[in-house]
Amino acid sequence: MIEVESIHHVSLSVTNLEKAKHFYGVMLGFQELERPDFDFPGAWYQVGNQQLHLIVQEGASTLRSDYTINTKDGHFAIRVKDYEKTLKHLKSLGVEITEKPNSASGFAQLFCMDPDSNLIEFNVDQESLKNR
Repeated sequence: MIEVESIHHVSLSVTNLEKAKHFYGVMLGFQELERPDFDFPGAWYQVGNQQLHLIVQEGASTLRSDYTINTKDGHFAIRVKDYEKTLKHLKSLGVEITEKPNSASGFAQLFCMDPDSNLIEFNVDQESLKNR
């Protein structure tokens, strides 16, 4: 049996590194990490105890061609401390959002996309919304 400690990182394909770095580093405020000197462009970010690795690959088979938020598509999820604060921040940046505060998952969810249509979920336990 595999003894899992945690997910170390999620890797995403992107087509425009500068746009991706602006989204993740400036808009979302993720801390950029030093990255090894690979023979391809990319960027690494610290996201809580895990990492996000961006890899520039124009023809990647993982790039979505649909520019609408479909919450059933593959995505990665980030647990946040405050649903309303996260929602307000994303809206202030003009980020398109799909809200699912009463999801059957038990999580209050916010979905958005990066500039390459990679889908991102931000969530909290629904219990934390009962006091709002």
